Amino acid sequence: MRIRPAFIRIICLSILGGVVFFTGFAARSPADNYFEISKNIDIFGKMYREINAYYVDEVEPSKFMRIGIDAMLASLDPFTNFISAAEIEDYRFISTGQYSGIGASISRREGEKSILITEVYEGFPAQTQGLRPGDEILKIDQTSTENTQLDVAEVRNLLRGQAKSTVKLTIRREGTPDPFVVEVIRDDIKVKNVPYYGMADAEIGYIQLTGFSAEASAEVKAAFDDLRKKNPALKGIILDLRENPGGLLMQAVAISNIFVSKNEKIVETRGRMEGSLRVYAAEENPLDTVIPLTVLINANSASASEIVSGVMQDLDRGIVIGQRSYGKGLVQNSRPLSYNTQIKLTTAKYYTPSGRCIQAIDYSHRKEDGSLDKIPDSLMSEFKTRRHRSVYDGGGIAPDVEIKPIEYHKITQELARQFVIFDFATAFHRQHQSIASARDFVITDDIYNEFKNFVTARKFSYITKAEKELQEVKDILQKEGYEASTKKEMELLENNLKEGKKNDIDVYRNEIQRLLRAEIVGRYYYRVGRLESSFTQDAEVKESIALLQNPVRYYQLLNKPLNKN
Repeated sequence: MRIRPAFIRIICLSILGGVVFFTGFAARSPADNYFEISKNIDIFGKMYREINAYYVDEVEPSKFMRIGIDAMLASLDPFTNFISAAEIEDYRFISTGQYSGIGASISRREGEKSILITEVYEGFPAQTQGLRPGDEILKIDQTSTENTQLDVAEVRNLLRGQAKSTVKLTIRREGTPDPFVVEVIRDDIKVKNVPYYGMADAEIGYIQLTGFSAEASAEVKAAFDDLRKKNPALKGIILDLRENPGGLLMQAVAISNIFVSKNEKIVETRGRMEGSLRVYAAEENPLDTVIPLTVLINANSASASEIVSGVMQDLDRGIVIGQRSYGKGLVQNSRPLSYNTQIKLTTAKYYTPSGRCIQAIDYSHRKEDGSLDKIPDSLMSEFKTRRHRSVYDGGGIAPDVEIKPIEYHKITQELARQFVIFDFATAFHRQHQSIASARDFVITDDIYNEFKNFVTARKFSYITKAEKELQEVKDILQKEGYEASTKKEMELLENNLKEGKKNDIDVYRNEIQRLLRAEIVGRYYYRVGRLESSFTQDAEVKESIALLQNPVRYYQLLNKPLNKN
């Protein structure tokens, strides 16, 4: 087999680039391991050449190299990633919250070919051009989204493009006999870090923070300022960091600075390289260091979210409510590589003001089989907050007030997963021009009965955990020869389970209608309405309101004298 000259050039450039990169890295490394690195790069390059020359099938160089890069980085930690030139746009969106497109979320139903619009963003092209959740995209310009191998990410890239450019979408809509074409002019889509702020009740303000891109602190400041100006009797603030995966470290510092005094230590980073030890302190005068504050977190609050919640907890500035956070105490920096690629590299760990690192897993130590464990409780160290409350490292931020997460029953999960709730909301929106306000709309008995009829018509079915386990028991009884002697008991149990399932839609009405209400409200009032409608049922928000309205309990939890800084 003849070796392609272009492939040889790729290999040579890769090896040369690797030597230059690692030479520079080794020069700063405590150990002089240049020979070991260059030796292994030489072995790697020659192995790559031999595979290309003699492997039984054709090898695609870029794809093959990407597999190797990803596998190599996976041995470090999940957050050190290679970013190809094609992925730069997605990475820019993560960093800035901005991209150019139509302003809609899309998905594909399991087993179906067409692409479904699941949400349109208020004020952006998809919404202003009349697209709706439930619309199916059949074509993007001349590219069919049906009967192709395009995945959702590839379809998303087709929808994105230069601002002011036009994209033609062929749409199929329930209730409309024929597909139709909608021309949408793409625009810059700026996803806000603070998608919503308002009053959770008459005296308690609420700010939802979903990201930490470049404008995050400015958005939080503006939200807080507006709440204070419009509500002179403001008694407290709820800062919601649930489902917030983090982002820019400096934004975490700036947001913390809104509520803590100038020069307060916010976070410290420590890494292997010289100069990686840095202390980040509040640099500006705060907006308010007194107003009572609760911070909401859950298992998906990570990184910068954990910095902010950790600061508020360590400095006894506010009460953290919810569930233990994710436990990502690692700092990433992006470094440019050749051909418009980048590497997002873990360079340090961060430590909250009390000195604790909340990283839950030690990626530098693996078992013999390569697996990882969370840091055990026995190895966690105790730290003290400013007012001598005990906090611990090694496992995320533990809330001061723990609220158990919602655990939906199997029927509710399947009604959502199979798009039954989604499709009912689509049909409801088509049949009702308007509804009550987001906070006032309720699922009446008539609406719920209509939903039950809809579920029946869809021939909805699901398998419970009990049914799965019963089938496993029956299989074991059959294998061990007890099937005949236990047949009557098994049939009775099976029938009882089937009868019980018939009532599940009524037994679990409260949790089903919670999702149903949010989906319907979202059709009319978009994300803002969906959030507002949840306040009366949101356990963390309700606990926050009760706590912020009870100064005695609030200051007791912080170990502070009442109304003292």
